[in-house]
Amino acid sequence: MQKIIVIGGSRYFGRLLVERLHAAGHRVTVVNRGSTPPPPGVEHLVVDRDDEAALRAALDGRTFDAVVDQVCYTPVQAAIAARAFAGRTRRYVMTSTIEVYDPATAALPAAPAGTPVPESAVDPAAWRVAPDLPWHDPAYLEEHYAEGKRQAEAVLTAAGGFAFASVRSAHVLGGGALEFTGRLAHYTGRVLRGEEIAVHAGPLPTVFIHHEELADVLLWAATADFTGPVNACSDGPLDVHGLTAVIASRTGREPRLRTVPAGADASPFSFDRHYAMSNARAKELGFRFSRTADWLPGAVAEALAA
Repeated sequence: MQKIIVIGGSRYFGRLLVERLHAAGHRVTVVNRGSTPPPPGVEHLVVDRDDEAALRAALDGRTFDAVVDQVCYTPVQAAIAARAFAGRTRRYVMTSTIEVYDPATAALPAAPAGTPVPESAVDPAAWRVAPDLPWHDPAYLEEHYAEGKRQAEAVLTAAGGFAFASVRSAHVLGGGALEFTGRLAHYTGRVLRGEEIAVHAGPLPTVFIHHEELADVLLWAATADFTGPVNACSDGPLDVHGLTAVIASRTGREPRLRTVPAGADASPFSFDRHYAMSNARAKELGFRFSRTADWLPGAVAEALAA
């Protein structure tokens, strides 16, 4: 049994993580702004993580075995957390994203198409941090989501007050209406309505993970002892044609695909650049992933029913 604090944890796989940590017998604390109460038996600290003084006051006298930070998006947030939790936890796990590898958002080494991208492609220890950028501006943050995550990882890597690991999640699906991004619903809705779906010519595959599996990865990461980034994705990359084929098999309707010119915007999971991740490191550390092909039909059925 460990004392584990989750920052965020109010919805989707974050809430599921809290439930599973509690069910596994850990003493769980959730810290968020109070919009959603945690499950019964879980301690709740209502505080804005961006308010350093308030966060320090809420944590006064408390120590933890691990922190799981679900909602760290900027180097400023990471720096506040690093100061607030220094000396209060032995381990800090940040939920990061596949988007850190997107070559459209940073000058990154080109990965050969078909070669899964390893964690070493983005080294947080070597990443430049720019805390003076307008990270407080929601529009700026949305546009620079991937860079915010890269810099947050860099800050926490350099903090030194705890062992740090980041979980770089693939695109998360499953859960029907719980999947708040609406990306799978975008596809199922358009197929059902017979509407066009914009795709690139020769779209490249990406990787996915089921929301329940991601909760399991984060639980494993919270209680493990590895450090550094680890990629989290189910086995079996998939391109937009494969995704819409699964939807077609569940609906009995053929998707209407419209090819867009090079460089034009397309639908959410159509990619003209390669950054599908490798999950080899997580496997070497002991985690076993499911296959995308095994759970995706069920996720599509949930989206259709939502």
